[in-house]
Amino acid sequence: MSISFTSSIISRLKREITEIERQIVNDKNKIAKINAKVKQLQKDTTEGSSPADQSKLTQIKKLSAQAAQLADMQADLAKQLSVKNAELRLQLAKDKEKGM
Repeated sequence: MSISFTSSIISRLKREITEIERQIVNDKNKIAKINAKVKQLQKDTTEGSSPADQSKLTQIKKLSAQAAQLADMQADLAKQLSVKNAELRLQLAKDKEKGM
């Protein structure tokens, strides 16, 4: 492999890692907002069974499911990040060997 080919792989991996890290941060922010909204809805919900409370409980369930889905995505992104970082370390080692 030529040095320029290795360099392009390294650049691509760095971009992909940056994008995954950005997505992780965005998803964490979304989860925090969802959790804050759920907490507020729980606070606003009384123990009664009024239609408004039922609507809030439905909204809480929907938001909780959304947060769980984002948490699953976080796990997948963490795996992807780990793989990309391992690939990057391998490519950097190859690049270093060629530079010697």
